[in-house]
Amino acid sequence: MTPNDPQFFVDGVKDRNRRVLSKAITLIESALPAHQQLAKEVLDRLLPDIGRSVRLGITGVPGVGKSTFIESLGIMLVEKGHRVAVLAVDPSSTRSGGSVMADKTRMERLSTEKNAFIRPSPSSGTLGGVARKTRETMMVCEAAGFDVLLVETVGVGQSETTVKSMVDFFLVLMLAGAGDEIQGIKKGVLELADAVAINKADEDNIEKAEEARQDYENALRLLKPSSPSWTPPVLTCSALTLSGVDNIWETILRHRSLLTETGELQENRQKQAVDWMWALVEEGLKQRFFHHPEVKERIEGLTRLVVQGDTAPNLAAAELLAIIDNP
Repeated sequence: MTPNDPQFFVDGVKDRNRRVLSKAITLIESALPAHQQLAKEVLDRLLPDIGRSVRLGITGVPGVGKSTFIESLGIMLVEKGHRVAVLAVDPSSTRSGGSVMADKTRMERLSTEKNAFIRPSPSSGTLGGVARKTRETMMVCEAAGFDVLLVETVGVGQSETTVKSMVDFFLVLMLAGAGDEIQGIKKGVLELADAVAINKADEDNIEKAEEARQDYENALRLLKPSSPSWTPPVLTCSALTLSGVDNIWETILRHRSLLTETGELQENRQKQAVDWMWALVEEGLKQRFFHHPEVKERIEGLTRLVVQGDTAPNLAAAELLAIIDNP
C-alpha cells in the first residue's frame, strides 16, 4: 500500500505506528482538496474505533502554567498505565500561519514517554483557540489507542465554547494572588467549567490559593451549572510539586462515572456530533463561497470600494452573496 491509499493510514493508525499517525494528522490538516478527500475516507474507516477515550479540555489565563500542568498530569497518567495524547493548540503566526510556541520543548519529559503523543497545531485564527481540525485529530488519536486526550487551548480571552463542544470535561486553571481573580476571567468561561483549579498552590502561595478557592466557590454558586447532576468544584494544585494533581484526575473520573450513569455523557457526545456536523457545513459553505469564480473575480474590486468609502460594507456583502443566490 502507498500513502495515497486510505487503508495505508487506517492500518498504520490501528497498529499504533507513530510515524503514520503523524502523517495522518498532517493529511487531515492539509487544505489541498485531494488530501481532504483522502482524509475523509480515512476518518470514515476509523469511525468504529473511536469514542472510548476520556476527552479533557484545559484552558486558563496566560502564565497560569497550562503546559507544566498538562505535563505533570500526563506523566502521572502514563505511570498509571494510560496512553495520553496532548493536542496543544498554539497561537498562529500572523505572517506564516504556523505555530508560534513549541509545545514539545515545553513538555520535554512527557514528549519522551512512549505512551504519550504531543501534537502542536496552529490555531489559524479559529475562534476559541482550537485548531480547525482538532476534532478529526482527536478521532485519529482515539483510533490509535490513546485513552486520554488532553486539549490545551490558547487561553482565556476568546470564546472557549468551541473546546467545550468537543470534550467531556472542561477544566479552567487560574492563579492566586494575581489581582482581582473574579474580575480577571469572563463569566462565560466559568459557566462552561466542569471544575476550576487554582494552580501554583505551593510554598508561600498556599494561603493565597486557598483564599482564591473560596472566592471562586462563592462565584460559582451564583451561576447555573451546565449539568443538573454536577456542581463544579474548585480545587487547588501545584503542577511543580504534583500536589493536588491526582485529586483533579479523581474529580474527572467521578464526573465521568456520574454522567455515564445519568446518560448525560452519551447525550453530550451525540450533541457534539451534531455541532461538529454544522461546523463542517459552515466550513464547506465558506470554502465554496471563496472558490466561486465570480466571487473571486468581484471580491477584490468590491473590497477596494469599501476601503475607499465608495460602497457601504453591507451593500458589498449583499452583492457578493447575490452571486451565490443566483448562480
